Amino acid sequence: MQHGDRTALVTGGARGIGLEIGRQLADQGLRVLIGARKPAAAEEACRTIGPAALPLALDVTSATSVSTAVREALELTGRIDVLVNNAGVSLDGELRPPYVDEGILRATLDTNLTGAWLMAEAVVPGMVETGYGRVVNVTSSYGSLALMDSGRHPAYRISKTALNALTRMLAAELAGTGVLVNAADPGWTRSGMGGPSAPRGPEDGADTPVWLATLPEGDATTGGLFADRVPLPW
Repeated sequence: MQHGDRTALVTGGARGIGLEIGRQLADQGLRVLIGARKPAAAEEACRTIGPAALPLALDVTSATSVSTAVREALELTGRIDVLVNNAGVSLDGELRPPYVDEGILRATLDTNLTGAWLMAEAVVPGMVETGYGRVVNVTSSYGSLALMDSGRHPAYRISKTALNALTRMLAAELAGTGVLVNAADPGWTRSGMGGPSAPRGPEDGADTPVWLATLPEGDATTGGLFADRVPLPW
């Protein structure tokens, strides 16, 4: 099956890295579902990308919203071949361990970990049924245990470490099914989260997630963490 017969769903796809991921996937011939909490933002993103993009109201922190959105997506396109879990938040201020803000921790985990998990639960069984799927979790080197060298942004770091663990577990569970699961670190990128002083543009941040989302049939790359298409230590 060619890319033009594939459908990708990008969460948090209305701006920044998510928008650029959607644009690059559309440029490669995929139909792209742009998920965003605000329908108007998703619609505007789709106008920017072009006719291959379809808007999808989606709040990954709500199990009801996830199930409704995936049902609507399947009604629109008939299949979801690629899932890019891009939706994410960074809410930490100057607080560092051992101190904790429970509200910030829960809100961060709800989006960065539980949201990705809910999306996988809703989408992956259909991929297994067709024998093909690509799941990309947009993460950060801040979540790498091997590279962790400070307590800055603790809730964000913990959430990405947990997302990395989810990536490994999903990859192990889905071995041999045709569904590949990988994590991508886009680097410090100019976006709503990364800010205007970041050294990388969205097109650079989107490159590795798009590469992993379009790994060809027969490729066995799964359970990996990559930055600039190069493996990083967990």
